[in-house]
Amino acid sequence: MKPDILVFAGSIRKDSYHRKLARAAAERLARAGANVTFADLRDYPMPIYDGDLEAAEGLPTSARTFKELLRAHDAFVIASPEYNGSFTALLKNAIDWTTRPEAGEKAGQVFRGKIAALLGGSPGAGAGRRGLRHLRELLEMIGVNVIPEQLTVAKIAPAFDAAGALTRPEDIEGLDRVLAGLETALEARQTQAA
Repeated sequence: MKPDILVFAGSIRKDSYHRKLARAAAERLARAGANVTFADLRDYPMPIYDGDLEAAEGLPTSARTFKELLRAHDAFVIASPEYNGSFTALLKNAIDWTTRPEAGEKAGQVFRGKIAALLGGSPGAGAGRRGLRHLRELLEMIGVNVIPEQLTVAKIAPAFDAAGALTRPEDIEGLDRVLAGLETALEARQTQAA
């Protein structure tokens, strides 16, 4: 049985490089025969996490819907921008809401045991590494197995053509390496479960 993989970006900007990176990953996974869902966080608007709001109204509908999407998938590919040396508030907020327990579940249960691959980049030479390090730490803390391979794209602006496809061989090879690492981790998980 093929695993289900959810791909999304930690940015909602219309022409986001990370949305392009996420789409490139989703397309490559689909061509390889994987069951892929591409999600756009713009479709799941969530207020800034507020414990009083949660106590009064429970999880917002959009947070609950995105949480169910996370639950339905075996693995995640997350393309995350770096803002001031960390990952985005948008992504942190989505994680904050979706880790909140509902009746009959533990906090963060939707993330535990899932596998994730990380992609990032930046306009400079740092290539988003600091932001991905913070994101990796958070995901591992909530029980996600983040594979060691990751893609960091330096000088990301010219890395795409007009159609949004990656153009530089090193970035394409890097993405293929990450997706192969994800496939290996998922196959190992299936073998252990058998």
